[in-house]
Amino acid sequence: MKLLDYTILALVIIGAVNWGLIGFFDFNLVSTLFGSMSVFSRVIYAAVGVCGLYSLSYYGRIRTGTA
Repeated sequence: MKLLDYTILALVIIGAVNWGLIGFFDFNLVSTLFGSMSVFSRVIYAAVGVCGLYSLSYYGRIRTGTA
């Protein structure tokens, strides 16, 4: 379970960095690396979104002390 949590955390951080780059510099790293809305970039966006939703469960684990 810990490996899954670290993987999800890494993807959430990648998504946050990408949004920071877009906001500060108007530079989309995912589009630059994999093409604008290519199949692979859409998979990355979807994975980051799912990981963000999964990360909501961290709040419950923090509250119960199992994080």
